Amino acid sequence: MKSRVQDLAEKINMTYYEFLGEMRKLGCSEPTASKIWRGDYEDFDNFTDNDMYLSNLRKAASVLQVTTKGLLPDK
Repeated sequence: MKSRVQDLAEKINMTYYEFLGEMRKLGCSEPTASKIWRGDYEDFDNFTDNDMYLSNLRKAASVLQVTTKGLLPDK
């Protein structure tokens, strides 16, 4: 099953390695970018403004040209 990030990346023809490269340019580590690519964050119920994942999701939203809310799963 694809993650939300993978679906959005597919829509703009972005590969996994392109996503990692763009995330690295924004200061995100490769392991963290990989977790975001896989959708590991989608299992969280509560994000706070100081949460490291939320900061990295903002970077991913920028890379994928969507809003941060667009990355969050519908619950």
